[in-house]
Amino acid sequence: MDHNHGGTATGMSMATATSSLGAAATAMGGMGGHGGGSKNGCKISMLWNWNTIDSCFIASSWKITSKGKFAGSCIGVVLLVITLELLRRTVKEFDRYLINKHRVSGVAATVSPKSASGDGSPAPACVAAVNQGYRPTVFEQAIRALLHMLQFAVAYFVMLLAMYYNGYIIICIFLGAYIGSFIFHWEPIGGALQTSATDQATVCCG
Repeated sequence: MDHNHGGTATGMSMATATSSLGAAATAMGGMGGHGGGSKNGCKISMLWNWNTIDSCFIASSWKITSKGKFAGSCIGVVLLVITLELLRRTVKEFDRYLINKHRVSGVAATVSPKSASGDGSPAPACVAAVNQGYRPTVFEQAIRALLHMLQFAVAYFVMLLAMYYNGYIIICIFLGAYIGSFIFHWEPIGGALQTSATDQATVCCG
């Protein structure tokens, strides 16, 4: 009787241990989703990968179900980064517009027949005052802030895409930056109208 009782206890202990190991393995498998597992039918990885079919980006609704959809997503990422470069150029051009408008209005206000040069040109002191700088109006600053917000939002979205560590998507981000810079930043450099928008290679951090 004692022998049978001991055998039964041993069997129960082994069953319990087996059940515990199975639960631990299941838990480890769930944790492994961050390294390349699957969640909601999506391939999600926080390590460098070349996933295509069943990859998801940003939301489960953006799930790649075919090669054509993945190609379309890559083209969309390229266009998104090109849009970011367009916004950066727009910010620069708007600042240049404001500076030019300030200079033209300031010079026009200082031109008079009694100027120091005697030929109707603005006096040097007046020109220096015009070139000191320009503080935008509330409306102009509101437009500048809106452009910055749009630029920041697009850059943040691009950063979220890069965090999926998908090699194809990251290559598309680099390609979009190259094309966008080639198109929208082909301009004279070193001029007097360079603005703060040229100071940063990327605006993803504000």
